[in-house]
Amino acid sequence: MTLTKEVKKKKQPKQGMLENVMKQFNAAADMVELNPNIKKILAVTNNELIIHFPVRMDNGEVEIFKGYRVQHNNALGPYKGGLRYHPTIDIDSVKALAMWMTWKTSLAGLPYGGAKGGIQMDPKKYSNTELERITRRFTYALGENIGPEHDIPAPDVNTSAQTMAWIADTYMSTKAPSERSKNQHVVTGKPIGSGGLEGRDRATGFGVFLTIKYWAESKKIDLKDKRFIVQGFGNVGYWAAHFLELEGAKMVGVQDAFGSISKADGLSVEHLFEYTKNNNGSVQGFTGSTAVEKDDFFGLDCDICIPAALGNQITAENASQIKAFLIAEGANGPTTVEAEKVLREKGITVIPDILCNSGGVIGSYFEWLQNRNGELWELDEILAKIDKKIREVFRKVLKTSEEKQIDMRSAAYFIAIERIEKAYIQRGIFP
Repeated sequence: MTLTKEVKKKKQPKQGMLENVMKQFNAAADMVELNPNIKKILAVTNNELIIHFPVRMDNGEVEIFKGYRVQHNNALGPYKGGLRYHPTIDIDSVKALAMWMTWKTSLAGLPYGGAKGGIQMDPKKYSNTELERITRRFTYALGENIGPEHDIPAPDVNTSAQTMAWIADTYMSTKAPSERSKNQHVVTGKPIGSGGLEGRDRATGFGVFLTIKYWAESKKIDLKDKRFIVQGFGNVGYWAAHFLELEGAKMVGVQDAFGSISKADGLSVEHLFEYTKNNNGSVQGFTGSTAVEKDDFFGLDCDICIPAALGNQITAENASQIKAFLIAEGANGPTTVEAEKVLREKGITVIPDILCNSGGVIGSYFEWLQNRNGELWELDEILAKIDKKIREVFRKVLKTSEEKQIDMRSAAYFIAIERIEKAYIQRGIFP
């Protein structure tokens, strides 16, 4: 009896994520007055793949893993989206994430559609050699369902540049020797020595920072001495905090999978990052910090809140506690529709995920182009390219928001859906 209750409890947020993205989509579709036939197409995914595959463990035992790849829509170009390794992922959460990728790539004006995937597992339970075999076997099982001009994965939660290097190598190994180098851009987010882009590691967090910076400029707010909290101190959370600290802002709270800490006069981003490297990735116990109860984290006194962990973290239950005047969504779908209503009533601005964390996919696009064209760009050039793109998109969202007197999420969806609708109208539907 207890076991069933626990399972149900765990599954709710995942079902909520799909429900969340559908509510956002339906509201935006009504606002855009989306063609009903196109709405039918965009309300469902093009392809959903569930793969069970065996992998031999270090002890000689064989374990069966469950992998996913969902391709939502490719009206604007090849499918694009990350791969995450997490025990809670299932088909519904992957469908939700794939849909968000469609809106994100469309909003950014990229020639991509949306996809997402991953493996239902806790990577911490496996050795590096096991993770390599799991990744390579999953890639082989995906086969022609991914490809440099068809569906291009990237890193996401619990996956890294190393994961992408294994995928690229496995995929390229399945091709004829003369064709291998043409397939290097089957994934993005690779290590620099294996065709990766300089700065791709910080692209998402840099984008989060830029959207905060441009929002603050539009409101004539100085970021110096502004206090911010970060949920999730991984790649996205760390880099967003790093760039904010350079602007003179102070990080006063951090939450990760292990615990929550705070310090009213500010936590050093770099010192904390170095500390986590020697503390099993955890922020707990950092010198001079105070432990905070998990449920009290979003109630910390601050100006800016950056949820950069998993989906459905800001809910109707905790939204009323938030003291920040700005929420910058570093994660995908961290705020539920119900929570957003509470935030709007409180006058809190939300920079939506499809705008706020789009620096990652913009960086991925530049890596894809670099591989495709045989070019090499330097870090300064790349950060300038990401900055220019995000500035353009941010201004477009802000202008639409002000002209139509709607919130930023509605404005972002309006632009994204309108672009896809235009593509369908111009091309028609086969046959």
